[in-house]
Amino acid sequence: MTDLDVSLDHRSAREVLDWSRAGLDPALRSAVDRLPDSMRAIAGYHFGWWDEDGRPTGADAGKAIRPALVLLGAQAVGGSADAALPAAVAVELVHNFSLLHDDVMDGDTTRRHRPTAWHVFGVNPAILAGDALLTMALDVLAGSGHPKAQQAIRVLSEAVQRLLDGQSADLAFEERAEVRLAECVRMAEGKTAALLGAACALGALFGGGRAEQVEHLQSFGERVGLAFQFVDDLLGIWGDPEVTGKPVYSDLQNRKKSLPVVAALTSSTPEALELHTLYHREQPLSPTDLARAAKLIETSGARAWSQGRADDLLARAREHLHAAAPSARAARELDAVARLATRRDY
Repeated sequence: MTDLDVSLDHRSAREVLDWSRAGLDPALRSAVDRLPDSMRAIAGYHFGWWDEDGRPTGADAGKAIRPALVLLGAQAVGGSADAALPAAVAVELVHNFSLLHDDVMDGDTTRRHRPTAWHVFGVNPAILAGDALLTMALDVLAGSGHPKAQQAIRVLSEAVQRLLDGQSADLAFEERAEVRLAECVRMAEGKTAALLGAACALGALFGGGRAEQVEHLQSFGERVGLAFQFVDDLLGIWGDPEVTGKPVYSDLQNRKKSLPVVAALTSSTPEALELHTLYHREQPLSPTDLARAAKLIETSGARAWSQGRADDLLARAREHLHAAAPSARAARELDAVARLATRRDY
């Protein structure tokens, strides 16, 4: 039994994430060290390991929720977290590939309380660094030597295709005056839920799970992922910058058609008409406009609806978790991580 599989009982979600991060980081750094120097410098900055000049820093590297789902998924089916470490690294690399590109496409200048990689190194270098992380993710899986590596590559590749399709839809929504709520939900299912589902599936595959266990754990992860996106969109409007690392009302400033925004715009309420007028104004929104838009979304009922959907998705996720017949401890910890991801303070 290895260090990853030796830990205390009754861990909180935070303790699980700390355990995941501690086990993940050496292997993740090893993978990034294999990148060309030009890509390595940007990737390491993005991960918070060093500053733009290569000096070590203690910057926030993120919560490592997706790797934790991989490692717990392996333990849930009776396997070893250590055996699933290559899958956890691959998922984290893919996640950060998407963040590097997402920051460029959204024009975000801060992430995790520091300037984004594209803002420091330039747009094109940041895009190339993201591409390098995606390629390395597949290389890590292929080189793992695990008997399920080929299947895992297919699962992860499918998730990436769904993620890209979701991101494409998100960008397209910015150019459209009208977006249906069902379209917005489908976008989130691809952009966010697909990778969390793949994380759980890869963990189950590398843990030696049965086909039905892999399927149920993937469904668990996808529903947690969609609930996560509902909460993340709430944070994009009402989140504390100290928590999110982004300015207050950042999604409204960017006129993003997020889930609560689209729910409000399609609510057939008086607030919907006023919000539509604000959102399609040519000039930038003032701080007063942004506060008014947030208030309109709340009074339309869209804020409460979004939180209600997150709660419902979490309940459905738990049904799939139970159906996977996981080990008791892993089930508790997967549930705890899911609750943390969908109950962030906003």
